[in-house]
Amino acid sequence: MTEQSSEYELRSLMCAGLDGDADAHHRLLVDLSHRLRGYFRSRLLQFHRGPTEAEDLVQEVLLAVHTRRDTYDRSQPFTPWLYAIARYKLLDYLRRTKVSFRDIPADDAEHLIAQNDVDGVESAYDLDYLLATLQPKARRAIRYMKLQGLSVRETAAKTGMSESAVKVSVHRGLKALSALVKKGNKP
Repeated sequence: MTEQSSEYELRSLMCAGLDGDADAHHRLLVDLSHRLRGYFRSRLLQFHRGPTEAEDLVQEVLLAVHTRRDTYDRSQPFTPWLYAIARYKLLDYLRRTKVSFRDIPADDAEHLIAQNDVDGVESAYDLDYLLATLQPKARRAIRYMKLQGLSVRETAAKTGMSESAVKVSVHRGLKALSALVKKGNKP
């Protein structure tokens, strides 16, 4: 199965599950458990950890996918969202167990950090997390104006808000996001 067809299948299962198809949701979780098991086993070997720890992390990610499924944006690819969660769970585990990158050879540490599932995904996941903390009006206005590059007028037309309300929502939303970032809140 190619990476693209795999993405399409996983995204389809996720969307069907979000629409209430319990069988699709179950198939998604079963498929993800196989993928995640390999993901964690290969990374944990570098820290001399075994399948038990990998299985614990698989279960943590599956639980997060299930409980946070409402945060998934259907217009976005599914696998980056999934692997962002997996990466956070792995890093949290490494912090909790006080594993240090000094415990592994430098070449292996670079391999752990420099995975293609990390680069743009972390910032996209952080942005989605932060935007989810905003009121819906502010979130929509910021997405249209700051992320999609629409004008105030275009944003007002799409949201049904006045131009003044759009400006105020964007200003207040950005101020709230700035405060969250300064506090260091992360998923």
